Amino acid sequence: MTVVDVKKNADQKMHKSIETLKADLAKVRTGRAHTGILDHIQVDYYGTPTQITQVANVTLIDARTIGVQPWEKKMVAVVEKAIRESDLGLNPSTQGDLIRVPTPPLTEERRKEIVKLVKGEGEDAKVAIRNIRRDANEALKKLLKDKACSEDDERRAQEDVQKLTDKFVAEVDKLITDKEKELLTV
Repeated sequence: MTVVDVKKNADQKMHKSIETLKADLAKVRTGRAHTGILDHIQVDYYGTPTQITQVANVTLIDARTIGVQPWEKKMVAVVEKAIRESDLGLNPSTQGDLIRVPTPPLTEERRKEIVKLVKGEGEDAKVAIRNIRRDANEALKKLLKDKACSEDDERRAQEDVQKLTDKFVAEVDKLITDKEKELLTV
């Protein structure tokens, strides 16, 4: 492994941390309907746990209502039950073969609770990024100890890893701030 490999590996892992945070934030309900909040719900499709998006068409009917239209008639009740039993607190209603999922407006208290949860997610992402930095720095020290790089190269690489860390931590802060604004906007 070379200094370049260590930096590239750290960059890739930090990108994955950001992508994970974005996916987690997309699941957070903001009072407005969006199809992404149903992505993690699994339904029993012929004995196999399957994502809702794999068995139904998920669309927005209006700003506060999601429409879920299963491709098979017999899946309507299964999909409705999966949505009702999810941790989202949604109450779907069926009209023929269309399941309407209204998203109730959030109370001020609930918004503040969700902001705390979002900040916690951000802190977790920052910790993950800092752990990646620590691992990269340890790998650089090992390269120096094994005489695979000079002290100057190791020091410069550590500075580059720190710059990467700062960049990704700033991106986490921006994502959290944007989500907080979105949550607190009524």
